Amino acid sequence: MTNMSGKHRRKFTPEYRREAARLVIETGRSIAQVARDVGVSPALLGRWVAQEKASTTHTDVLVETERAELDRLRTENAQLRMDNDFLARAASYFASRQPGRTSSRS
Repeated sequence: MTNMSGKHRRKFTPEYRREAARLVIETGRSIAQVARDVGVSPALLGRWVAQEKASTTHTDVLVETERAELDRLRTENAQLRMDNDFLARAASYFASRQPGRTSSRS
């Protein structure tokens, strides 16, 4: 099917629509950002998000607690990555030093 500009209209499967909507709902990213990433218009993705929210069961308390835990785990993960990076650099530094050698030359 072509529209007035001669371009073909793309068709998206229900699974694709749900997954795109979930990217907005579950990650907290903006509709505009996800729309750019998946290659659809923000208005279209906004409709998909509204449909997905309307079709889900009302477990808002569970979703809120899961969201809080997800935020906490993301923060903890970021901290652990920084700690791991620091430890890797420290290990590399100490491994590169040769035993019995001093940093000043005589």
